[in-house]
Amino acid sequence: MRDFIIQIFAWWHKATLGTRFLTWRKGEYVGSDEQGNRYYRTRGGAKDPALGFERRWVIYAGEVEASAIPPGWYGWMHHRYDVPPTEEAYTPHPWEKPHLPNLTGTAAAYRPPGSALTPERRPRVTGDYQAWSPDA
Repeated sequence: MRDFIIQIFAWWHKATLGTRFLTWRKGEYVGSDEQGNRYYRTRGGAKDPALGFERRWVIYAGEVEASAIPPGWYGWMHHRYDVPPTEEAYTPHPWEKPHLPNLTGTAAAYRPPGSALTPERRPRVTGDYQAWSPDA
């Protein structure tokens, strides 16, 4: 029962029942990525009358996080490429890095020296600047 309620209301936890129904009724499977995310578009590439272009969506394999979409699929999802990566060999640019999850709020989050959440002390002020004063 718990899983059923989550599917109805919790959009951040995989796909809701509405998304599953839309996918079943109007979706066409396009492919999946190495993380297990599944990509869909409107059946036959039909254009949505309200949008003027075809709808494209993803059903995440795990937690819903948009940054988990690889660069090739990101370009297809945002209509930068007409051909999905499954139909065309996509080679990432050298500057494209593999996905790292957002670690904000976790123990592995970046904390600069002097942060209230680190045991390190704040670096001493060197006096290499002068504070602005409205009188000067």
